[in-house]
Amino acid sequence: MNYQWYPGHMTKAKRMMQENIKLIDLIIELVDARIPLSSRNPDIDGLGKGKSRIVLLNKSDLADEAWNKQWVNWFEAGGAHVLEMNARSGAGVRTINGLVQKACAEKIERDRKRGIVNRPVRAMVVGIPNVGKSTFINSFAGRACTKTGNKPGVTKGKQWIRLSGSLELLDTPGILWPKFEDNTVGMHLAFIGSMNDEAMIVEELACDLLKSLQVLYPDSVTGRYGIAWKEEAAVTLEEIARSRGCFLKGESLDLKKASGILLDDFRSGRLGRMTLEHPAPV
Repeated sequence: MNYQWYPGHMTKAKRMMQENIKLIDLIIELVDARIPLSSRNPDIDGLGKGKSRIVLLNKSDLADEAWNKQWVNWFEAGGAHVLEMNARSGAGVRTINGLVQKACAEKIERDRKRGIVNRPVRAMVVGIPNVGKSTFINSFAGRACTKTGNKPGVTKGKQWIRLSGSLELLDTPGILWPKFEDNTVGMHLAFIGSMNDEAMIVEELACDLLKSLQVLYPDSVTGRYGIAWKEEAAVTLEEIARSRGCFLKGESLDLKKASGILLDDFRSGRLGRMTLEHPAPV
């Protein structure tokens, strides 16, 4: 399947970000720890040129712990300030203030020399749809200041949130980019729910996920569903449908329902902690 999804509102959101970048000292980029490269919007590099940068590996509780450490090392080797985080539970969130001060140390010192004190750092929070930006802000602020949900596109417009005298956040809608040069990137984004499932052929998406899991985490599927791998992913999906009682009227298998079960089990972590992308050695 060819994975592409770029609804019209994303063009408007990107324009809004471009218009506000001049107000920003720092970009806080959330990526999904299961797919740290695929979940980085390449447009952010151009947008944030010359700005301080923090990368937050969100949903690190769903990713393979050993690979989390290697991804932290990889990002740090590239000069980024990086932190593992689970925005939903709050793990790692409380250490971000210190990271902000470190990332913006030069800017804060320049302000001090110019006699400007107590001016808050202004940070733009960016990321792909469904990466957890709003959940992060709510956890960071300690109050529900943005809408949250598990579907892409919950945040529709810009929101300034003043967290303290030293930090203001600009929340932005999750955006993708117009064309994925590598179809694997789009596939990974679809796996984690950053693309609208209704725009996908969900049975093909489930089969692509099974192909990845058979290589990387084969025991996760056999252990969860009590089945054996078949030569064809489509036949394995049929086995999952039988094991979960997914039938239409008569004896026909409901493969769409089985696909939804598989995707939900992967996205929620019920299949176990998984990392689908691995960094190059540093």
